[in-house]
Amino acid sequence: MLKTQLHKDFDTGNFKIGASVMKQFLWYFTDVFFFKSRVMPISSVLVFFLKLFGAKIGKQVRIKPGIHIKYPWKLEVGNYSWLADCYIDNLDEVKIGENCCISQQAILITGNHNYKSSAFDLLTAPITLEDGAWIGAAARVCPGVTLHSHAVLTLGSVATKNLMPYNIYQGNPAIKIKERTIKE
Repeated sequence: MLKTQLHKDFDTGNFKIGASVMKQFLWYFTDVFFFKSRVMPISSVLVFFLKLFGAKIGKQVRIKPGIHIKYPWKLEVGNYSWLADCYIDNLDEVKIGENCCISQQAILITGNHNYKSSAFDLLTAPITLEDGAWIGAAARVCPGVTLHSHAVLTLGSVATKNLMPYNIYQGNPAIKIKERTIKE
């Protein structure tokens, strides 16, 4: 039976950082001082820095202190969305639609390793949140998952597959528990 052989030359597949070494260096310190440290509680300043580093951010987006964004140049956020102190490990693109909410301590992960490969190769896939999607506190979204329009992933749940529109999902792995009805 073969064994894994972890070494620095594993296959990174389609992964590309997409920024110069200088941009990565500057983002590292900006992230540490303004985002992770929580010293900057003003959302518009955090949005300014994300845009400065290449994120596409819509109007009236709220970004809370303590958020972690691996590569802002691989992030797109639509109008009126709210991102709490979540963790976005975007080795691949993360697209967040309009009027979305990502709650406290939620995690979006776009990369994983190929457990079938002896070299433990890197696999990445984008995450998409369509308009009105909501990720509950401490919930997890796996690589390649789409939360379709107005889907809800409840507190602490894990989305391993796409979530259909106007449905509420719960558990690990998340399963549909009911339809989402929005009242005026």
